[in-house]
Amino acid sequence: MPSSSTFASSSSLFHIVPLDRGATGRYAMDACYLCGKPLPTNLDIFMYRGDAPFCSEECRGVQMDMDEARERINTNAILKERAARNEQRRGTPSTQHNVTCASNVPVTS
Repeated sequence: MPSSSTFASSSSLFHIVPLDRGATGRYAMDACYLCGKPLPTNLDIFMYRGDAPFCSEECRGVQMDMDEARERINTNAILKERAARNEQRRGTPSTQHNVTCASNVPVTS
């Protein structure tokens, strides 16, 4: 049976260290996610994606627009990457297909 000192040393692997709240520069629900303006305690707080508070509908709308633009850019980059990979597999760009015309081909009826 292992000694109690073995258990003590292995339990340190699961020691939970609290996050440094000052590392982000803002507290979770104390300031607007976009502009950093302090959130009022007696007015509405506008939430987006579950955990991002905003001081106004305008700030939330700006963040939503930025996220949509980022998603469009990422989607376009992924599509371009796939197209380049497909062209590389084929060996030639999709605009330069080698087509030969067959002439004098017998047709049976």
